[in-house]
Amino acid sequence: MTFYEDFSKVYDQVMDQSLYDDWLAFTKRHIAKSSKSIFELACGSGALSVLLAQNGYDVTALDISEDMLKLATKKAKSAGVEITWMQGDMRYLPPFAKFDVVTCYSDSLCYLSDLSEWGLAFEGVYSLLEEEGVFIFDVHSTYQIDEVFPDYSYHENEEDFAFLWDSYKGKVPHSIEHQLSFFIKEKDDQFVRKDELHVERTYESAEIVKMLNSVGFSCITLFSDFTDNSPSKDSARWFFICKK
Repeated sequence: MTFYEDFSKVYDQVMDQSLYDDWLAFTKRHIAKSSKSIFELACGSGALSVLLAQNGYDVTALDISEDMLKLATKKAKSAGVEITWMQGDMRYLPPFAKFDVVTCYSDSLCYLSDLSEWGLAFEGVYSLLEEEGVFIFDVHSTYQIDEVFPDYSYHENEEDFAFLWDSYKGKVPHSIEHQLSFFIKEKDDQFVRKDELHVERTYESAEIVKMLNSVGFSCITLFSDFTDNSPSKDSARWFFICKK
């Protein structure tokens, strides 16, 4: 699993910021109006956590990367909101308070190495939810991984950094390898190159539902691409709504 060590330095500059509004809107449509507490897994730089807090939710957010949490803390302070930040691994969630809602967005589960690790995360989430609580997450579809990502290339050149993103078919079914290269301007005006390999893997939706059922989720609905529509054969992103 990547820790986004160098990616964190340019993450907000290369990430499509409008997606956070989409995740916020999707979340609000699919949780009870009485929901108060939200646990955000893999919160990254905290953009969605801040939006949730600004919308009146009591937010706790977890990420594996200390660098990302530093960015998130600064973002929350600038926005004037209170959020409980936790560093940790979604596969090994600690006993904690119960929550009305748990989210895990931005295909974060796809960074886990196999479906058994997804199961560990699902078990932890189930234990964190209140009775009738809701778990919402998204993942890449098999179409996105198998047909869209291979040979994808994205390059960005700014005054203080350059960012190269090239994707290649992975070594196991429904997997992709993203080769990231950063050229980051240091205080002495010299550029330093850093490289990271990000490996993602997804599964057939039926396999994911089966794993969710095995840990106790019994009411599962599947949508696609930030809409309330069922997935089609060329949907890029699957959204799962799971009720405890």
